[in-house]
Amino acid sequence: MLTRSWLDGLDLGDPVSCDPLDGGVANKTYRVRTTLGRSAIVKTHDDPPPRLYELEADGLNALRVPGGFAVPEVLRVAADFLVLSDLGSAALADQSPDFWRDAGHRLAIQHQQTSDKFGYHQDNYLGLLPQRNPCTSDGHAFFAEHRLLRFLEVPRCYNALPATDRHRLERVASRLPDLIPDQPASLLHGDLWHGNLLPGPALIDPAVYYGWPEAELSMLDGCGNIPDTFYTAYEELHPLTEGWQARLPLLHLREHLAVLAHFGNTGEALTKIQQTLDHFS
Repeated sequence: MLTRSWLDGLDLGDPVSCDPLDGGVANKTYRVRTTLGRSAIVKTHDDPPPRLYELEADGLNALRVPGGFAVPEVLRVAADFLVLSDLGSAALADQSPDFWRDAGHRLAIQHQQTSDKFGYHQDNYLGLLPQRNPCTSDGHAFFAEHRLLRFLEVPRCYNALPATDRHRLERVASRLPDLIPDQPASLLHGDLWHGNLLPGPALIDPAVYYGWPEAELSMLDGCGNIPDTFYTAYEELHPLTEGWQARLPLLHLREHLAVLAHFGNTGEALTKIQQTLDHFS
């Protein structure tokens, strides 16, 4: 797939090749190379939900924090595609300890950006699902309603969860004030798994909101293979409350529910939800 209109007027040259990349849930993603030896990343969708790329561009711009991660420059936003500067790609397994130390410091600096409310100034997307971000004073209520129980409204998730597990999830959500200590509403990438962390280090594919820092860490931790170097560097600039490691599986429930809502029981998502509920309910 190669569409000249993607790059028209951007002074990057004419497209000469278009290589598909892993675009995650929401997109077809391509690296487009041009006659001037330049490259850009194009994300597109045959039938995108409303404002998908406008909201992604907003999230990228929100993450431009001095001392934080690099983020791609937004070159063009259209209803059905987004053009970004090319920050490269690499397997994180190949990254050095210096990469992880730098990433820990940069994420800590990002999390130092706080708000007096949880949520965001507008709703956006997690994958192709709407992510609700109402400004909320109570972080426990916000996470319970808009990061856990909201997935019960998605038929694929609701139908996959037995009634007993839906009730257990509701009980755990109601007990969050006893299970999670108060935390500031920090600027979160919102979808920080391995595939969204690039060399630089850089971030892509955000689902930005202000929320608990531990919720962000839970997603990275749930992906595995994060060295202690990262967490040590993070805590040098943004110390965590004692017991944070034990709370990460509870906060990672949001990701398991999102997987169930998008794909059904892929990657044993249902089993992982049930094991977490066994432990915390």
